[in-house]
Amino acid sequence: MTMNRRAFSVALAAGAVSLISSRGMAARTPPALARNVVLVHGLFADGSCWSEVIARLQAAGINVTAVQNPLTTLPEAVASAERVLAQQDGPTVLVGHSFAGMIVTEAGMHPNVSALVYVAARAPDAGEDYPALAKTFSTPPATAGIVFNGDEGRLSEIAFLRDFAGDLPEAKSRVLYAVQQPFQKALLAGRTTQAAWRSKPSFYAVSTEDRTIDPDLERFMAKRMGAKTIEVKASHLSLISKPDEITKLILEATGRT
Repeated sequence: MTMNRRAFSVALAAGAVSLISSRGMAARTPPALARNVVLVHGLFADGSCWSEVIARLQAAGINVTAVQNPLTTLPEAVASAERVLAQQDGPTVLVGHSFAGMIVTEAGMHPNVSALVYVAARAPDAGEDYPALAKTFSTPPATAGIVFNGDEGRLSEIAFLRDFAGDLPEAKSRVLYAVQQPFQKALLAGRTTQAAWRSKPSFYAVSTEDRTIDPDLERFMAKRMGAKTIEVKASHLSLISKPDEITKLILEATGRT
């Protein structure tokens, strides 16, 4: 029998408090001063989705790199991020949107990573079955809009405009839909083998109007990791609709503000 959602959330929250306490003060340790930021995109997108944030970070004197996530398998996606992280010249903030939270959680163990930022993102524990966790919360509307052509998955145009980018001007949403990159079904089967948020300062931006990941699930994951959390009244694409708020959180993670 499926546990009542509210009861499950309360139980998990209680467990989260215990988990955070067991980690000591790691999550609350001030991040090391960093001038590098590496950004990773999730499903239904490419690296250009970070353009608004990139411009603002560069104006603040930050060295920024956006990873082109291959969207094939989790190990390959993690490897693509690790290659970019290895090229950084010092402490680096690793940022992930949506599915890329899986990548941040795994690749965040790289020694160059000084802090993690999750933007409306998945934040699994090591070995956790994320789909099973997600099913204990409300199913977001975008889920029904995923369509497959063989092993390639995409978001339908209706779901993209309404449930993924719902607070953006329609003309802009249509441009983003046109550059949507398909993902491989195998990507969804991946599980992280480690959780960098257990040992590194973490930050989380919850999208309160999210129709792609349930906002209560985002809140639960942020609380469980003991992340510095902000709530942004935005769709799943807060990095585009509210770039000032997202940039401010990333700059805080660099230790420069």
